[in-house]
Amino acid sequence: METNKPNEKNQSIANFAAIKTTIANNEEQRLKELLADQSMLNLEKIYLIDLAKLGNNQEILKILNDIPVKE
Repeated sequence: METNKPNEKNQSIANFAAIKTTIANNEEQRLKELLADQSMLNLEKIYLIDLAKLGNNQEILKILNDIPVKE
């Protein structure tokens, strides 16, 4: 199992980068696909919401606000 952890971390980093790009491009449907059935840390969620506020896309902000937070 130890060998999968670096790969999982790389996938997580790549997914987070894709989410940031999607927010910057105002791609609502793609964002929904990337976030389907996922939760994230509160710090990550706050960061993404701040990023989305720059674009002022209310639909993206709603999608991000609805993400469940990991505890």
